[in-house]
Amino acid sequence: MMNQEHKIARVLTFIVKEGDEHTENVRSFLRGYHGLSRSLLVELKQTKGILLNGVSTYLDHPLTEGDVVELCLPEEESENIVPQPIPFVSLYEDEDVLIVNKEAGLCVHPTMLHPDGTLGNAVVYHWLAQGVSRKFRPVNRLDKDTSGLLIIARSQYAHQQLADVQRAGGIKRQYEAFVHGIMSRDEGVIDAPIKRRDDSIMERMVHPDGQWARTNYTVLGRYQGFTHVRLVLETGRTHQIRVHMGHIGHPLLGDDLYGGTQEKIKRQALHSRRLSFPHPHTKEWLSFEAPLPPDMEAIKR
Repeated sequence: MMNQEHKIARVLTFIVKEGDEHTENVRSFLRGYHGLSRSLLVELKQTKGILLNGVSTYLDHPLTEGDVVELCLPEEESENIVPQPIPFVSLYEDEDVLIVNKEAGLCVHPTMLHPDGTLGNAVVYHWLAQGVSRKFRPVNRLDKDTSGLLIIARSQYAHQQLADVQRAGGIKRQYEAFVHGIMSRDEGVIDAPIKRRDDSIMERMVHPDGQWARTNYTVLGRYQGFTHVRLVLETGRTHQIRVHMGHIGHPLLGDDLYGGTQEKIKRQALHSRRLSFPHPHTKEWLSFEAPLPPDMEAIKR
């Protein structure tokens, strides 16, 4: 059994099936077939958190069809995030993931400028109220004033699995925004590298020396002086949508950092509308949608 000094937060079960690849031993089965990181395997080895057929095992132990491998993930402290009873909208939660519809104005993670009052403080409080201790691990990030869907991993395993999926482009995200001006084309692609401005710690810009960035857009509606667009990212650069739309002369409404004005809305009119990804453990495809918040709906009226 697992070392009793470590309280178990989650037990993951894997069964060795006929024809499974990478089943020479426990290490190759978990690393090669189930994609566990080396660091997580080392941590579980130290806590005696890897069981083979109910008994603590070693990584070189050979496997046969029908063997049951269990990972006993220990509880984790929430680092320096102070739990605070801040309301937030949860759309889905299980042992591995939490899906949140974040409101505009709420920081995701504590920072020097916003040490508390964030989604991280709210989620840690939410988990402690359930009687569990977890680290706050957002998978995708949203700016403070961007609303919409956010994935939060409830364990190191889930975060590592989803981070790998994200790097491979397996997390599908759709945003909606309102931009200044009437866009003439119904759809298009913005392929322009992005880098941080030399004179700013926050602002980004299109520059030949930047990182590759690509944004796809589709016009959803044209109004008096502005356009409603759907945006799909192929890369995930900081402020990518905001920089790209400003770059082509259609900055987001409310985005005064990148050329927009706040006549119709007091924050960038950007919302993470749809999100889909494979579950980190079951691999079942999950899809979520969050309607436009009231402040963005009001723009169309």
